[in-house]
Amino acid sequence: MSESALQIIAHGTRAAAEAGAARLDADPLLEGATYSILEEDEDRGIWRIDAFPTSAEEADGVQARLNAGGDLKVVVEDLADADWLAMSLSGLPPVRAGRFFVYGAHDGGRAPVNAVKLKIDAGAAFGTGHHGTTVGCLEAYDRLLKREQFERVLDVGCGTGVLAIAAAKTGSRVAIGTDIDAPSVRIANENAMLNQAHARFVYASGLNATSVRSQGPYDLVFANILAPPLVALAQDIKMALKLDGVAILSGLLRTQERRVTAAYLARGFKLEHRIHHDAWSALTLRRVG
Repeated sequence: MSESALQIIAHGTRAAAEAGAARLDADPLLEGATYSILEEDEDRGIWRIDAFPTSAEEADGVQARLNAGGDLKVVVEDLADADWLAMSLSGLPPVRAGRFFVYGAHDGGRAPVNAVKLKIDAGAAFGTGHHGTTVGCLEAYDRLLKREQFERVLDVGCGTGVLAIAAAKTGSRVAIGTDIDAPSVRIANENAMLNQAHARFVYASGLNATSVRSQGPYDLVFANILAPPLVALAQDIKMALKLDGVAILSGLLRTQERRVTAAYLARGFKLEHRIHHDAWSALTLRRVG
């Protein structure tokens, strides 16, 4: 692999793209790989995977997994030296998800008067509100807020902090986010200050950190991460929730719903609702046992 950054692009049908994404998720050596999947051309039924490997080994692994099905057209391109984050953010439109309006600094004047405004400047963290998983979480939360309130909220894998900030701005007395990525924690705390939200973000691996356990049990836990850690954390998320508490889970593909749901049903949850955006799912589960 050269010194320049690489982008691996795969095109194919929806079934081929979802199968390719499932192969990436199933490879333990690619657990930290960054990729996205979306519908590129609805009329022609073409889907696209974009992957951004951080090492030669990861690039080789991603290419091998995407090519394994024989039904995706895979190309590798060099990324020119540019501020891709700033360029992409400048072109992102604001997002409306139920009562929530997520926007960047460039769209401050477009926020509706009646919306819960979430100003999110992503920096290097995931979760601007534009990804289908984040939108799904906000829509699921908006749906719940129509009939109940949540005093204590935990956001596992907080990224930019958008979900905990949304909770803090809709009445949650305690809104805590955790992440295993220190820059994300810093960015999330900066976003909380930017939004004048009483949300707090801490560096923690898992849910057993004192800073997390001391504020529980929680009424609601967000976990917008990946399917394998969602399954692995099922028991910990259960123990972090009070009885009748709610978990909103995302970061999983539709093809991974059954696996994730089964892990939670086996631990005393019931599935209340699901939301789909493109290939992504957001699940609302309630602890009943």
